[in-house]
Amino acid sequence: MLNTLLEGDGMRADRFRTASVAFMAALAAGLASGCASMGLVGAPLEPVNIQKVDYYPFQVKGYQNSYPKKSIVVLMPTDGREVKDGAASSAGAPAGKINVGATTGRSGEVLQRIYTDPLPTVVQRAIGNSAQEAGMVPYAAAESDYDKVRSEQREDYVLASKIKRAWVEKRRGADSRFGPIWKTVADFSVEVKIYKPPFTLPFWEGTSSATYNDPPVGTFALGPEDETGIYEDPGQVLSVALTRAVAGIFDRDDLRTLITEDAIKTR
Repeated sequence: MLNTLLEGDGMRADRFRTASVAFMAALAAGLASGCASMGLVGAPLEPVNIQKVDYYPFQVKGYQNSYPKKSIVVLMPTDGREVKDGAASSAGAPAGKINVGATTGRSGEVLQRIYTDPLPTVVQRAIGNSAQEAGMVPYAAAESDYDKVRSEQREDYVLASKIKRAWVEKRRGADSRFGPIWKTVADFSVEVKIYKPPFTLPFWEGTSSATYNDPPVGTFALGPEDETGIYEDPGQVLSVALTRAVAGIFDRDDLRTLITEDAIKTR
């Protein structure tokens, strides 16, 4: 009898262990499914990601109020972007949006296209803000062509620009103990010509470019698994690159010296 009872208890214990294992497996599957539905573990991305790109005032320090208080007209920039990904173009973009990047997988495959509003108005406003930070007095104009407005302007300078590069890529890297490692890199470049009306040749010209990595390369000398991005959205990373490139127009000694020493009045 004793042996029979012990055997019965053993059978019940085996059934209890089996049920416990099955419950834990179901719980784990449920949690994984829940995480996947929240986009934490390999959930498919939406094919279109619309982002906001803007200028971040006073993010670049050191050149504020370093220019004389001279007036400058900022013409509407032209869009001459070089598209990095040959398959990425504004053809097929959502209405009124342009393609400025992509989210890619571990093998470089495109998982998602990144779109934003047309950039000329954004860049014109950014250049005006940066000029004001520098100490100048900016005005915006609807025209893009200096030749069409040079005889009409009474301000000290006219700035014409062309957007040469605007691209952001969010890349999935290796998996860590915390999940996938993501890195985002953005490039922005603008070509600038500054004129003194009514002269036809540029008073100054140059290109200002910036690349920004998030997380920043070599953050605190930590390993890849411990580096954390500062910005949540790729549009913010592109905004930082735009801000640094635009601030780089005025944050330079050659242009500052040229404008500071320019005492010739043309009107």
